Amino acid sequence: MNLLDVIKKRCSIRQYTSTPVEPEKLNYLLEAVRMAPSAVNFQPWYFIVIREPEGCTRIRECYEREWFATAPMYIIACADLNQSWKRASDNKDHADIDVAIATEHLCLAATEQGLGTCWVCNFNVPKCKAYFNLPENIEPIALIPVGYPARPSLCEEAPKKRKPLQEIVKWETF
Repeated sequence: MNLLDVIKKRCSIRQYTSTPVEPEKLNYLLEAVRMAPSAVNFQPWYFIVIREPEGCTRIRECYEREWFATAPMYIIACADLNQSWKRASDNKDHADIDVAIATEHLCLAATEQGLGTCWVCNFNVPKCKAYFNLPENIEPIALIPVGYPARPSLCEEAPKKRKPLQEIVKWETF
């Protein structure tokens, strides 16, 4: 599968089987995260892997949706605000951008491996920080459930709504 095929195949999975993710597939995802680019190559991120029952119970309390509880494991994508690059001209912090790039590497690698993921950004951040002992400078950006999709063909069945190129691309100037 070429990269564009993987990108087109990826979609948000909201129903998982109970089949555990094999260690070699998990390591593959984490290597994809590790290889992601970041501003000035600062790599201001931590990815917390949650597989044990106690941790899974706690993360499910941070986002209490029935579908979310079907995932066999989770990854918390975090930004380290002390390590992130800030642009000099306006002090723009690139932590969110960097973590987003690495997280999408994870999601695309999961798709390639036959796994499903879903970005979850609407979660209880204070609970997440407390439950997983995150220091003040570590911000949880997204919760990513990871597992085998209950309906593997879902992404092919559901057409993606995307604007045509002429609506999103400008040439030479706005």
